[in-house]
Amino acid sequence: TREVFVGKFGFGGNNPIRLQSMTTTDTMDTIATVEESIRMIKAGCELIRITAPNRKTAENLKNIKNELLKRGYTTPIVADIHFTPFAAEIAAGIVEKVRINPGNYADKKKFEEIEYTDTTYQAELDRIREKFLPLVKICKKNKTAMRIGTNHGSLSDRILSRYGDTPKGMVESAMEFLRICREENFHDILLSMKASNTRVMVQAYRLLVNEMTKEEMNYPLHLGVTEAGEAEDGRIKSAVGIGSLLADGIGDTIRVSLTEPPEDEIPVAEKLVAKFKNVENHSFINKIEKYPIN
Repeated sequence: TREVFVGKFGFGGNNPIRLQSMTTTDTMDTIATVEESIRMIKAGCELIRITAPNRKTAENLKNIKNELLKRGYTTPIVADIHFTPFAAEIAAGIVEKVRINPGNYADKKKFEEIEYTDTTYQAELDRIREKFLPLVKICKKNKTAMRIGTNHGSLSDRILSRYGDTPKGMVESAMEFLRICREENFHDILLSMKASNTRVMVQAYRLLVNEMTKEEMNYPLHLGVTEAGEAEDGRIKSAVGIGSLLADGIGDTIRVSLTEPPEDEIPVAEKLVAKFKNVENHSFINKIEKYPIN
């Protein structure tokens, strides 16, 4: 994949697989969020994700970032945005990365099934472009990275109407936004295809890689199983989903999503990545046109 910088860390390219996690505190509680972030950093977290659902929380990211800097921590922050483009635009001027969900960034969920012609569907894409373009321009100006993160459980009515509740729908949901970024010559992008069902998640990532290859794209990938759970079950589920893709050579950063304190996620992520340590140094694999039959 191409290299994308998020603050001081490079993602993709020849960089190691980066470990990240997400705070569970109220974003408006600056000190609690900072202290939880420090616990995550000390555990080995290289990217801190903080939810910013509205204008006030997005603006408070500045206080959180300043407090971390005051205490000597420069770990990059990613703002997690759903439903509120304005919050994303504010956050993009403060933190190193913004995560948006294409399923709800420009669409409201009404659980409606709508029949689209090619013309009406294109009109919807034009509407999305108009709503999404301001964020792209802010990110480009500030050198802020972006994650286009599809969630299986939050596909838009428009995508569901055309592609169904499928990995193909997940991929196309992200590709629509990705094509807009490419048209604007903005490439500081990572992508994710998260689902709580590991089969759906693995299929979606593999399909995304295939689609990007077709369109000559090579953006880094963030791997994760949504709401994997806790204890042994959460660890096994994460290992099945994330580990399968890492074994394919897919994945540049991972987040193990456990219903536990976020600092507990990092040792699990470290164990997963350790299995593939130095895999980037393997000898060159020649392309085999036909597999030999024994």
